[in-house]
Formats: sequence, structure tokens, C-alpha cells
Amino acid sequence: MIVIKNNAFTAFFAQIQPFFLIGLMTLGGCKTMGYPSVRIPKQFDWQGHRGARGLMPENTIPAFLYALELGVTTLEMDLGVSKENELIVSHEPYMSAEICTDAKGNPILEGDAKQNFALHQMTVAQIQACDCGSLKHPRFPLQKKMKVYKPTWQQVVDTVRVFCATKHVQMPQFNIEIKSKPEWDAILTPSVSDFAKLVVDKIHQLKMEEWTIIQSFDPRALEAVKKLDKNLKIALLIENTNGVKNNLDGLSFKPNIYSPHFKLADLPTIQYCHQQQIRIIPWTVNDSTDMLTLIRLGVDGIITDYPNKILRK
Repeated sequence: MIVIKNNAFTAFFAQIQPFFLIGLMTLGGCKTMGYPSVRIPKQFDWQGHRGARGLMPENTIPAFLYALELGVTTLEMDLGVSKENELIVSHEPYMSAEICTDAKGNPILEGDAKQNFALHQMTVAQIQACDCGSLKHPRFPLQKKMKVYKPTWQQVVDTVRVFCATKHVQMPQFNIEIKSKPEWDAILTPSVSDFAKLVVDKIHQLKMEEWTIIQSFDPRALEAVKKLDKNLKIALLIENTNGVKNNLDGLSFKPNIYSPHFKLADLPTIQYCHQQQIRIIPWTVNDSTDMLTLIRLGVDGIITDYPNKILRK
């Protein structure tokens, strides 16, 4: 039996309850898509980017549960930090004017977002009073709209544990990104060392070592994590054109995963990673043809906004 010792659980359970009642569409078997010329490796890692951003409000409980229903093996998400040093699942370390309204339903002006709606200056209660799911997303027209808030990472873990226990399915991996930049340190986020410690401590507290990958574009964050716990799985996120060797040489250790933008995942890059015994999982791949091409080239997984486009075995 799983007992959730979290007073906030009751408050948000109502908004996610319908997702427990929907049958798993793919975990129990799914009609195979017509790709007879490609073999999907058995351990291939399908990751739902921010849950299922193309279909549900990003980085929310409904998005993560829907991604699980669609058959992802890993939930990809981003972390910020509240005023009380709680880990908040959010791509920006502030309330994005593109996807959020304030506690009264008013638009958030882009110029005010960082100054007046920085997560690290807001309590969890203040953060969760804002709605980050009702606005129409200009880049994701298929995204279902609903009133929903930014959860804490603990709320996500607790809910997924209940979901998996209820459905009798395996726990997914959690690919959590430390969103840090030097210019954000001690302003929009804690210092990078403090941020890393909050993440590692929470992983230990929740006993999530086995199921967690820590990713970042910021090598400082990954170095800090490695010093705190050398056994945690690490993924290096990349969007530059410096080349795989130069990027890997920028770390003092070998990461478990190399995650470049999908257009940077060419055959030499894939082969180099495999020679180094590093898995390569590109982001963010939203076209089925691109997925097919990358699988043929030999990537080890794909991060996508559209888990409904997963290519079946």
C-alpha cells in the first residue's frame, strides 16, 4: 500500500482524478503503426517532453499522466525553486506570460514576469494560485485547455506512484532538468550549488535514485550533482554546434546520456557516443519521419512533445 503523506495531495487530486479512470491506451498493448522497415530496440527510451506538451498543458500532472497512458518510458520535466526551497516543475523560473495568468485570472505582462512572478520569490501557495493551462498556446493548437497549476516535484512523484500502483504498471524514469544559468544565480534561482543540493537531497528523501536522471544545459549544475552523489545518472543537454567531443570534454566525468537537439544527432555523433559507452537521446522530435530517421541511425531514445506519435514495435 502507498500512503501519501502530503497535505497538498487532496487539494490537487480533484483535477487529476479523471486521468486515473481512463484506461491505458498503450501500456497494455497498442495497434502497431506501419513502419515495417525499422526495428525499435527493446530498451528504446520514449520520453514525454514536459509530459505531453503538444497535447496537454506542459509540466503539469495531467500532462504526465496522459504521457504514461500513451506509453512513454520516461517523463521529462524542468525544475525551478520556490521561496521555501521547494522544487517546482516549471520550464521558466518565473510565470511565463505565454502560458500563465495570475491568481485573479489576469494576464501576466511579459515585462513583469521575471520581476514580479519569479518562482524563487513566491511561495508554493502563491505559485499554485496561478493558472498555467487555460490560455491557448500559439504553437500547440492541439493542446487541451484546462485550469491547472505548476506542481511540486514531490506532488508529481507521489501521483505517478499512485497511478502506477493502481494500474499495476512499472514506474517510469524521471528525467529532471536543473534550469540554471549564471545570470539567474541567487536571483531567479538559488546558487547552482544550492540548487543541485536541493535536487539531490529530494531524490534521496523520496528514494528516487533508481528512477531519476538529472539533466542540464549548465555543466556547473551537473558537476555539482556529481560531487554530491557520483552514482546518480546524468544527461548533458546540448544545443550548440561545438561538436560532441568538445562538449563532452567540458565535463570532468563521462555522462550517462548525451542529449543534443535532434538536428545535431548525426551518424558520427551517434557513433562517437556509443564508442564512449554513452547513450544518445535527442530532443525535441515531433515529426514521425524524423523519429524514423533517428531510430535508423541508432539513437537510444527520443524526447517528444507528442507521445501519441510513438513508433510501435
